[in-house]
Amino acid sequence: MNKLIIPLLFITAFLISACSDNEPKDAVKEIKMSISSETGVMYNVFDEQKEHPIECMLVMSEDNPGVWEPLRFSSIEGFTYVRGHEYYLSVKRTILANPPADASDRTYSLIRILQDRVVTEPEIPVDEEIKSEEDIEYYDLCPFDKYAVNKGYIVDENGKILYDDGSGSSLPSYDAARIWLEDVLDKGDPNWVEFESVPYMAIYSFVLSPFTDDIRLVRNGSSGPMFKDVVPEDEFIRITQSMQSGEEVRYALILANVHKKGLQKLEFTIKKR
Repeated sequence: MNKLIIPLLFITAFLISACSDNEPKDAVKEIKMSISSETGVMYNVFDEQKEHPIECMLVMSEDNPGVWEPLRFSSIEGFTYVRGHEYYLSVKRTILANPPADASDRTYSLIRILQDRVVTEPEIPVDEEIKSEEDIEYYDLCPFDKYAVNKGYIVDENGKILYDDGSGSSLPSYDAARIWLEDVLDKGDPNWVEFESVPYMAIYSFVLSPFTDDIRLVRNGSSGPMFKDVVPEDEFIRITQSMQSGEEVRYALILANVHKKGLQKLEFTIKKR
C-alpha cells in the first residue's frame, strides 16, 4: 500500500469524526407537565385571519412555569386527553436541533401519568333577585362590543352539530362541543387596555333560552361555555327530535365577569337540518 494512503485515511476519518461531533444534537430531558381540565383554542399557522379556531389542551410545563399554553390534543405521544380530567404528567421533552420550518421545535412523549383527577363543575346558583334579563346589572362601561359569536349552528336528527356558515365544518360531539367566544375589540379603541383587564373578562354567561323563562348561569371556561351547558340535554332532544327541518330557535348569552356583572349580550341561532 502506498505510504501516503494511510495518513490520508487517518486524516479523512478524523475530519469525519470532527464534523460529526460538531453537528447540533437533539436535547432530551424528562420534565413534569400539568394539563388543565379546561380546553383552550389555537389556530393553524396558515390561518392568519384566525377564522377557524381549533380546540386544544392547556398545559403548563417546566419550559414556561406559571403560564397555561395551548397544545394540540395529539402532541404528547402515548397520551390521550379526556375532557374534564386534570392531569400531572412526566414526559420526555425533545428539543429538536433541526425542527421543521412549519412546526414546533419540541416534541413530547408520555413517560407516566402521575395524577389523573376528574373535575366536576357544580351548578352555579343564580341570585334569587334575577328573575328576568332586566334584573342583570351591568359592569362599568358596559354593555360594550368586546366579544362575538361569529357562527350559528345546525343540528340534525342524529345530534350532529355543524356551523351554519356553509363550510360543512362540524363540531365535536354534543358533550364536547363549545360555543366559541372571540375577543373582537379593536386595539385602536381608547378603552382597549382597560377592557383587557380581569373585570371585563367573560367568566360566566347568563343563558336566555327560547324554551324557558328561567335564567341559568354557566361558566365559560377559557374560550367559551360548553354547548351542553348552554343547551341542556332536554332542550337539545327537543330541537333534534321535535322541530321540523328548516325551523330555528334563538339563544342569548349575557356575558358576565368574575363578579357576575353583565358585560354584553350575544345571540346565536340553532337550526334543524
